[in-house]
Amino acid sequence: MGRLGLACRLIFNGELARRAAAGLEVRAAKPAAPTTPKAIPPERLHASALLLLSALQREGRLVDFLQQEVAGFSDEEIGAAARVVHGGCLKVLRQYFELDPASPQTEGEAVTLPAGFDAQRFRLTGNVAGQPPFRGTLKHHGWVARQIRMPVLNDALDPRVLAAAEVELA
Repeated sequence: MGRLGLACRLIFNGELARRAAAGLEVRAAKPAAPTTPKAIPPERLHASALLLLSALQREGRLVDFLQQEVAGFSDEEIGAAARVVHGGCLKVLRQYFELDPASPQTEGEAVTLPAGFDAQRFRLTGNVAGQPPFRGTLKHHGWVARQIRMPVLNDALDPRVLAAAEVELA
């Protein structure tokens, strides 16, 4: 009823109709404010990946291990370092994720993939030719994240800092 009453007043009140038309013309003449979304900096867009990498460095020294040239070390030295990296990184993996195999079959088991199989869960290797069903041997059961528990990023933190430089004071 309110709209009908306003319409009647506009029809029968010339002054109100002129003011309404002038207001619409002014509004139409104003340029529309740009609605371009603000670009998110890459360190904020990929903050969860950076936080995960930071945790892998903190607990398992993964970045240090990967950045180190290992050609000059013995297999025993590399193995000892790998045990430390493995233990710390496994701790982080279990803290942030619950994982399930992508395939229920056991590695080494014969597998048949029918037409329409999930190409994200199964990657074909070897002599890939023809059409499904595909028959082969499961070489790796793959992984699927069943649950993810990543921390929320605090705006005061710079996610690009994977590991702070350490300064020992005397």
